[in-house]
Amino acid sequence: MSFRIIGLDPKPFTHLFGLADAELASLGVTRRRVDSANGYPDRIEVRDMQPGETALLLNYMHQPADTAYRSSHAIFVREGAAERYDAVDEVPEVLRIRLLSLRAFDAAHAMVDAEVVAGDAMHDVVARLLDDPRTSYIHAHYAKRGCYAARIERA
Repeated sequence: MSFRIIGLDPKPFTHLFGLADAELASLGVTRRRVDSANGYPDRIEVRDMQPGETALLLNYMHQPADTAYRSSHAIFVREGAAERYDAVDEVPEVLRIRLLSLRAFDAAHAMVDAEVVAGDAMHDVVARLLDDPRTSYIHAHYAKRGCYAARIERA
């Protein structure tokens, strides 16, 4: 089954780009200079940021529905990211190299299934989860820290 992986829309974050550190702090956001590869996964472009780039660390409500599964957690976004990742049947490297928690939700935003999988082996698990007629969409999380990574839908 074909699937589509989608990064976050940059619009809700653009007002943060370029703010002074004190202004960011007043909003609960921290600016970090990326100092190593593979440690700062951007949720807009769905890629690891590179050394020298600037990351914003903030709390993000990735499951905003008013259900028992309502949830937020820390995420990184690349300061200045302007175009969200959106690809069919492609798994970006940032997901392929990590252990993932895939959480399937129905149209009422209730979790109907979940699986932990190595990112380079996620195709079959995504296909199985999307083959379930109850599944409306999947949230991918980085299993180690539990952070939201990306949304997966039927293509």
